[in-house]
Amino acid sequence: MKLPLPLVAALLALGLGACNSNAPADKTPAAAAGAPAAAPVPDTKKRILFFGNSLTAGLGVDPEEAFPALIGQKIDSAKLGYETINAGLSGETTAGGRSRVGWVLRQPVAVFVLELGGNDGLRGLPLSATRENLQGIIDTVRRRSPGAQIVLAGMQIPPNLGQSYAADFKQLYQDIAAKNQVALIPFLLVGVGGDPQLNQKDGIHPTPAGHRIVARTVWHTLQPLLR
Repeated sequence: MKLPLPLVAALLALGLGACNSNAPADKTPAAAAGAPAAAPVPDTKKRILFFGNSLTAGLGVDPEEAFPALIGQKIDSAKLGYETINAGLSGETTAGGRSRVGWVLRQPVAVFVLELGGNDGLRGLPLSATRENLQGIIDTVRRRSPGAQIVLAGMQIPPNLGQSYAADFKQLYQDIAAKNQVALIPFLLVGVGGDPQLNQKDGIHPTPAGHRIVARTVWHTLQPLLR
């Protein structure tokens, strides 16, 4: 019997489709019925996320010389089992950090080190906005990683914009830390800020030697939180 050409073409297409299929020809009843997929493996990796501006990013030094990498070396030497992530971004303000923190926290973290606000202070931005943005970042961390320990790195600025502004800027970190009951590094650049020998030519960003001092300052607050 001679088949019509359209029917022949349809049968050929079905045959080619079956040959190209990756599915096994002999399915078990459970597979054919759509057995439930295996439950996803929970993410148990312990991460320390450093979230900040150019100080965290290590502007002007090699990545391994920036204080987050130095902290990572201390953790590896002590075999504490944490992975360190440097999420520093040069030029970042608290507003910028607040807008990107949700994207950065796509994976859960065990410890979140928040180092932002310095660029706000140097630009003379309203302290009410800085305070609101830092609070917003902390709220996002607690929503995305409820069990995370938070470390707030305090900053200070020179009195170029007035003694009152500089004093209020310093105080806001203490206020936020107390309100949220988070660990506070009173001044990230203690022993480094203002020292020409420990800063690059811009007088703001630490040299490798300066980063080593910053790492010790951070480690003093961070180490007791690591379990």
